[in-house]
Amino acid sequence: MRNAVQLIAYADRLAGDLPGLAKLLASEPWAGAFAGVHVLPFFTPFDGADAGFDPVDHTQVDPRLGTWQDVSALAHRHDVMVDVIVNHVSSSSAAFTDWRDTGAASPYDGMFLTMSTVFPAGAREAELTTIYRPRPGLPFTPYRVDGELRLVWTTFTPQQIDIDVSHPVTQRYLDTILDAVAASGATVVRLDAVGYAIKTPGTSSFMTADTFAFISQFTAKARSRKLEVLVEVHSYYRRQIEIGRAVDRVYDFALPALVLHSLYTGDATALHEWLKVRPDNAVTVLDTHDGIGVIDVGADQADPGSPGLLPPEAIDALVSTIHAKSAGSSSLATGAAASNLDLYQVNCTFYDALGANDRAYLAARAIQFFVPGVPQVYYVGALAGRNDVELLQRTGIGRDVNRHYYAWGEIAADLTRPVVVALMALCRFRTEFSVFDGDHVFGMSQDASVLTLHWKDWRDWAELTVNVGDASVSLSWSHQGVQGHTDDLLTDPPGLS
Repeated sequence: MRNAVQLIAYADRLAGDLPGLAKLLASEPWAGAFAGVHVLPFFTPFDGADAGFDPVDHTQVDPRLGTWQDVSALAHRHDVMVDVIVNHVSSSSAAFTDWRDTGAASPYDGMFLTMSTVFPAGAREAELTTIYRPRPGLPFTPYRVDGELRLVWTTFTPQQIDIDVSHPVTQRYLDTILDAVAASGATVVRLDAVGYAIKTPGTSSFMTADTFAFISQFTAKARSRKLEVLVEVHSYYRRQIEIGRAVDRVYDFALPALVLHSLYTGDATALHEWLKVRPDNAVTVLDTHDGIGVIDVGADQADPGSPGLLPPEAIDALVSTIHAKSAGSSSLATGAAASNLDLYQVNCTFYDALGANDRAYLAARAIQFFVPGVPQVYYVGALAGRNDVELLQRTGIGRDVNRHYYAWGEIAADLTRPVVVALMALCRFRTEFSVFDGDHVFGMSQDASVLTLHWKDWRDWAELTVNVGDASVSLSWSHQGVQGHTDDLLTDPPGLS
């Protein structure tokens, strides 16, 4: 994956289908702004219980979106990232329905986890309450299997059935997915929900030593097929640092909350401290198809005595400010107010989290692009999108507030907005300028209100200064002996030519 700006998008919600996405990314200004794309689940079906993250057939492209040939065509011109959902499959999958109907006689017997397969001797209350789950309650759903009522393991929703990744049948299943993805020409696989993939009795069953061993084994399999691996885990920040040492890429999920906290409070101390210790082999994001992570900056849930990047009162203030900046629309989509209940995130577009303030939004993006790692921009964020309250009210799914369906005319109109024009120019600057392959240093003023990020590669250099108190920005650079400068990303965005 190239060290350049990558897009995150649902093919259907941005461009209708895979050919439409390829057409969009080949046109200006997208072609110059984005070197690659993480295409969110396009498997059969892409519109299931969890927007494609509950595949019935993980090896087939949903024909409503296109074919593997369409994925290959996209990969011919761009880096392509594809999700591999290692923790679960759909309750409507052929494998699960066969096992549900025939039990031990099924060729898929052993592929699916139940309470009794993880706890064959039974479980004490303390063992069950130790299990970590990103939603309230225990991770079990009753299903009748060959006439017998079983407690099937369902970490996320009742429609997402957890699988035993150590079972030979499951391993063959995962291998077929890797083979299909590799054959398409994709560059990177994103291990979705991998933190929950290993269930170890007596532990939280989240990011344990056994989980790390599985990640290592799966990464080796992917690399043997010339695929990089990005690990998707929302967790305590020290765990993210540990993950970064073991894999090709890890998300910097702490960055969004810390950037917001800095711009809300005018104090960049917490962000600056994170920049000193974070893994450089990160994929940086401000927004994704999920919400704005909170758990990533909080105390260790497994050991509350281990403090987070922000204290509890600062996290409370962060969440309250997001709700206030979004005029309350994020509160409609978060927590008990919406289904798909998440304990660790706030559902809101990043643009709305900054009160639709164009200059603050561009300052946040500039910080993201200057932080080490490969930057990804979510499709709603690329168009500076607002919370889609109408979609939220129609579906009742909290995350849908940040999963808008765009019409072609709407995209064309948004591309003329000054904030989007400026963001696309900033994306192009980050994508084209090789200085970001060089060396970097960070600085902060004594009063913690001014953050400086500097890159240098031989004669070329670039320096960003952001006053988080008023979101003012100064950006200077030298490219092949030609210097440039801007104090206003909105009206005078940077460019190398």
